[in-house]
Amino acid sequence: MSRVRVLVGTHKGAFVLESDGKREKWEIGGPHFAGWEVYHMKGSPADPNRLYASQTSGWFGQLIQRSSDGGKTWEPVGNKFAYDGTPGTHKWYDGTPHPWEFKRVWHLEPSLADPDTVYAGVEDAALFRTTDGGQNWQELPGLRNHGSGSCWQPGAGGLGLHTILLDPTNPKRIYIAISAAGAFRTDDGGTSWKPINRGLYSQYIPDPDAEVGHCVHRIAMHRSRPNVLFMQKHWDVLRTDDSGDSWRNVSGNLPGEQVGYPQKDGTTKKFDLKAFGFVIDVHAHEPETIYVVPIKSDSQHFPPEGKLRVYRSRTGGNEWEPLAKGLPQSDCYVNVLRDAMAIDSLDKCGVYFGTTGGQVYASRDAGDSWAAIAQHLPAVLSVEVQTLS
Repeated sequence: MSRVRVLVGTHKGAFVLESDGKREKWEIGGPHFAGWEVYHMKGSPADPNRLYASQTSGWFGQLIQRSSDGGKTWEPVGNKFAYDGTPGTHKWYDGTPHPWEFKRVWHLEPSLADPDTVYAGVEDAALFRTTDGGQNWQELPGLRNHGSGSCWQPGAGGLGLHTILLDPTNPKRIYIAISAAGAFRTDDGGTSWKPINRGLYSQYIPDPDAEVGHCVHRIAMHRSRPNVLFMQKHWDVLRTDDSGDSWRNVSGNLPGEQVGYPQKDGTTKKFDLKAFGFVIDVHAHEPETIYVVPIKSDSQHFPPEGKLRVYRSRTGGNEWEPLAKGLPQSDCYVNVLRDAMAIDSLDKCGVYFGTTGGQVYASRDAGDSWAAIAQHLPAVLSVEVQTLS
């Protein structure tokens, strides 16, 4: 029988949850790296027992951990992340030049074919790669040295490269997203990069055709259709059917609100906006079925009306249904962060997400109903799942 392993990174350590294919009873292992922030933890598709974790601390800095036995034991590996050449500057919050400074690893993406090859998205935004299991890391400088790099400016949470998608049909194609620069694509293995933000609209950018500067929160794709991407932006859910060359809004009937943005002339312009949120993911077997978790506004960061709901579209967007069975529907004021949703490959597929309140919720029926499989954890930063035979 298949087994399922859920990898949970939190504000104060990492946890490994395991169950059989019924997904009714869960064993919780951890905390690993207790007291440390674990921004992300992910397993290799080529070797499910090879796991990587990004362990970070404001006091002690960044450390990459590796496991070869499914998370039972861990060893620290290489931790030198040095920008290639002379880094130069990017824009700071106030628009002034600011030197590139490595702070932490936001996201780890193991290669689809080689357990020793891993990509790392870091803050300040850059893409690194190891080919020796994490011992040595080299920057792919073509991204940061793209002509727009000096104009990148951090969002509220920093200038982090938080999404890495590897095309399973083309090993030279990679998609990434940066908060708050936007989305980019390489078709030559990382030597050169193209901004893929056409069709995005952001209220706080004076130029509606800006090549970069959009606050992309997350991108997802189904491995059977790597040219179709779904995006959760600062506001709005969008999709592309041409590998990011153009995007269209598919927010449809998702919840929203009217928000006022101050203008240069001292007035406030009001916008009717929809679907603020962080996570987005795609059903394991239905490429047109997608999931998001709307959050109230870009300042309050909790569910609308205090009701925690996952929204599902079976039509690739526009038409959405709230999924609330088993989720708290009153007095719930948690957030769900950008790396905190994952989907297993069983049938029916399981959907998992974690909250800043320390809960991990799971659905065994593709979202129709939910149950907490872990509670009282530290604030959840990331959730990944492995389906094991």
